[in-house]
Amino acid sequence: MPDVVIVGGGVIGSAIAYFLALDPDFQGTVTVFERDPSYEFSTSARSVASIRQQFSTPENIAISRYGYDFLTQVGYHLGIEGDAPDIQFHEGRYLFLGDESQQGAFDKILTIQRDSGAEVDRFVGPDAIAKKFPWLNAQDLVVAHVGLSREGWFDGYALTRAFRKKAISMGVVYREAEVTGFKREGGRLTAAVTNMGEVVPAGAFVNAAGGRARWVADMAGIADLPVSPRKRCVFYCESRDPVPQDLLVIDSSGTYFRAEGKGFLCGRSPNPGEEDPENTDFDVAYDQFEEYLWPTLAHRVPAFEAIRQVSAWGCHYAMCLLDANSILGPHPDLTNFYFANGFSGHGMQQSPAVGRGIAEMITHGAYRSIDLSVFGYERIAAGRPLEETEVI
Repeated sequence: MPDVVIVGGGVIGSAIAYFLALDPDFQGTVTVFERDPSYEFSTSARSVASIRQQFSTPENIAISRYGYDFLTQVGYHLGIEGDAPDIQFHEGRYLFLGDESQQGAFDKILTIQRDSGAEVDRFVGPDAIAKKFPWLNAQDLVVAHVGLSREGWFDGYALTRAFRKKAISMGVVYREAEVTGFKREGGRLTAAVTNMGEVVPAGAFVNAAGGRARWVADMAGIADLPVSPRKRCVFYCESRDPVPQDLLVIDSSGTYFRAEGKGFLCGRSPNPGEEDPENTDFDVAYDQFEEYLWPTLAHRVPAFEAIRQVSAWGCHYAMCLLDANSILGPHPDLTNFYFANGFSGHGMQQSPAVGRGIAEMITHGAYRSIDLSVFGYERIAAGRPLEETEVI
């Protein structure tokens, strides 16, 4: 049984470490290298952590269904000697709003979701939408989908720390260092090299480096991994009027918002055709709020005409540029190098299922729970997209 080195100790790397240590058939050691153990600049700490069933890929729906079960029983899974972590899980629902140009896509996605076991309700026409959600301006809407179960949001930083703490209690070693290279013999990696000059031998290596995944793959001799850090900004606002407490709303414009404390969080991802350059800084693009978010929020929710932007922060999506889906499993030629990359904003909610799946692949040579093979690197090499359209 090989010893394992994991590059990246955020929520994905820590979930993989936990599930490796949990499997009685795994007899090796696990070492996790994390250059920012405070997670101050980690997406795991800056995420608007939430979970939903409303995806366009059946496998993503299956991943989230397991994720929901894990998160709502997190004390059982990640508790230590009766001390259960509090990830502040809040049961909620995702509300997707569509205009006339989006109705066909909504129709197609709903079929996929219901066939995959997701419970989703549908409202057609502005009158039906306004009757159900009277605080919305529904005049330009033609369809709305709302989840009925197994959705919500939680504290992503708390989940990351809980995975890490539990993994350490099970014997996983965390090292504050940066992997700067690998040793290779033929078609296998033999050791990781750190910025401290250490050479750490292992039999399996996992790339869980988030937005830095492409650079880690380069070190292993794998060129042009289509994963890139793309900046997203999150704004916290306050409103004179109450914000719906149980909904995360995704507007037809791409703007999203959900309640948080006495106010709400909001943000957006670029629409198709908009510029979305690679970015590694954390500067907040305040003009995004003034020029786009506030107008779209006020249009959709009239009460939001009188909001106050209180705070904001920057984070990054590790975008898979091929299809906005994750890249998982071993490289077909460098077979002891495993990908856990390109989550495109979904890594937090997918961490339990992905952690379990990668651990299964390392330990047993196959996925035993959810078949994640559709996310394999082979599609990347072939340029064959498995497109996920529901990226927020």
